[in-house]
Amino acid sequence: MGNCLKLPPAAAKNLSKKSKALPIENIFKLPSPIPVWPKGDGFASGIIDLGGLQVCQISSLNKVWATHEGGPDNLGATFFEPSRMPQGFFMLGCYSQPNNTPFFGWILVGKDDGSGGALKKPLDYTLIWSSESLQMKQDGYGYVWLPTPPDGYKAIGHIVTNSPQKPSPDKIMCVRSDLTDQSDVDSWIWGPGKARDANGFNVYSVRPSTRGTKALGVSVGTFVAQVGGVASSLSIACLKNTNSSLCCMPNLKQIEALIQAYSPLVYFHGDEEYLPSSVNWFFGNGALLYKKGAEESKPVSIEPNGLNLPQDASNDGAYWLDLPVDEGAKERVKKGDLGNSQVYVHVKPMMGATFTDIAIWVFYPFNGPARAKVEFVNVSLGKIGEHVGDWEHVTLRISNFNGELRRVYFSEHSGGTWVDAPELEFQNANKAVAYASLHGHAFYAKPGLVLQGNGGIGIRNDTEKSKIVMDTGVSFSLVSAEYLGSAITEPPWLNYSREWGPRIAYDTAEEIKKVEKALPGPLKSAFERFVKSLPNEVLGEEGPTGPKMKNNWSGDES
Repeated sequence: MGNCLKLPPAAAKNLSKKSKALPIENIFKLPSPIPVWPKGDGFASGIIDLGGLQVCQISSLNKVWATHEGGPDNLGATFFEPSRMPQGFFMLGCYSQPNNTPFFGWILVGKDDGSGGALKKPLDYTLIWSSESLQMKQDGYGYVWLPTPPDGYKAIGHIVTNSPQKPSPDKIMCVRSDLTDQSDVDSWIWGPGKARDANGFNVYSVRPSTRGTKALGVSVGTFVAQVGGVASSLSIACLKNTNSSLCCMPNLKQIEALIQAYSPLVYFHGDEEYLPSSVNWFFGNGALLYKKGAEESKPVSIEPNGLNLPQDASNDGAYWLDLPVDEGAKERVKKGDLGNSQVYVHVKPMMGATFTDIAIWVFYPFNGPARAKVEFVNVSLGKIGEHVGDWEHVTLRISNFNGELRRVYFSEHSGGTWVDAPELEFQNANKAVAYASLHGHAFYAKPGLVLQGNGGIGIRNDTEKSKIVMDTGVSFSLVSAEYLGSAITEPPWLNYSREWGPRIAYDTAEEIKKVEKALPGPLKSAFERFVKSLPNEVLGEEGPTGPKMKNNWSGDES
């Protein structure tokens, strides 16, 4: 069983030799070995029972064909198939990835759980595309085939060969339709051109169409090949987890071990004035609860853990939180207290419970004013960007087959970015590094400047590796893991559905005039156009809702 989880020594040695001849430069591994996890039921056991079908994650893959041009960075792509599978398991499709990233691939293989009928051989194959006419660097010729499934079955992946001969019917298995789900294209893997040609031949990774804590779709690691535009219904399906037990999810001890192994280090900018705190520190240092109407002039103090916060699910604008009234206390609370900070952890099943997402939420009492770059001039935007109460997060996506960290999501204002493990920075073994931007607190995987805008004009997101750092694994609170039932008691503040700061409409024109005084004449009109393009939430002051009210609480991050 261990062979399906990692490269066996012989296979690893073999693939390493081959990789020297591949455009993919090296095989990525986490800096430190995966820990031995505490005992449990199905988590990190190597095989997951999807109900009628058992699957195993294979990382031991052999190269079938490669091209050295086209695709991302014009470096080509490589196509693989499993090199060895556990007894009784069958190939469901091939794997492909661009050559501009290290090898960190995997693919699922399947086995009937004994009930019978989950898998059947294809009736035939259709040649989707061949590289024979390509005038570019490639390792021989490649041929992409689509299996023809029997009635009541679906193809889960393509076969790639380096010969025009049709593959054997024994090469791959199709899956019974009720054990599959609809898939969508994800990222572009390869096409013959330097940029994706919507009307040409393209290869994409695929993922389940519906994703979230209740969604059953399972990513298989296969790809879809398309000639012409992307069809609304793909020729390749994904799998479905019909097993409701969720026994492959980590238990409490395993969750704690995962957090200790992978909890990110967060670096703040050296000039950051507005640092995180714990929620209870915010409440205990004078934060107030306001109620709209006659009682608005009589705000009340918030009890520890938010015991007196409204608990109904409505966000009707009737309540909001704010800083203390006293100016001295207000300025002190704005700055937060890193020494009393705490992160808040939400653990949830994803991709049909074949992955665990660990969302790590960071709370800031205050979000500072935005800063802009207007060509060669840097300016403060005054009150623009300020708001009370700021929630940001990073999410760890971990394989439930072996407990390996696969990727990390960095929240960035109203959006964010997934970064695969090979592109992460690590410290202290397998702890990913995150950089929080100055004042805005958006998270990034690398230090430096990210400019939100174009033409040399935009909002600055400055990050750096300063001496101000937080290890999110030192002080954390597991606030929610719905699949564990009553094992976790959610704090009352988590179910507060209103804003964590007041809504304030200020004179945007006046703020713009203040900024324009610092700008040379030719830049004033360019700056005005930039400000008018900003979303309304940036131009006004409005506290955000809490973590549980975000779409990604029960959905996917993107």
